[in-house]
Amino acid sequence: MGKAKSRLHQIRESLLLSKSELARKANVSPITIARIEAGKPCRMETQRKILKALGFELSERDKVFD
Repeated sequence: MGKAKSRLHQIRESLLLSKSELARKANVSPITIARIEAGKPCRMETQRKILKALGFELSERDKVFD
């Protein structure tokens, strides 16, 4: 896999969170986290939940999502 780690993956690891922990905090499934980290798109509502769980503001969306 030559693709660089996604920003979400980097941020999650820097906070020492597992996919399952982030999923629980964001109230989404671990599969959803894995898909987003693999570069798949997700709904704005899902992005909002993940941003909130990571402690980011909605205005900081570009720091986490491509």
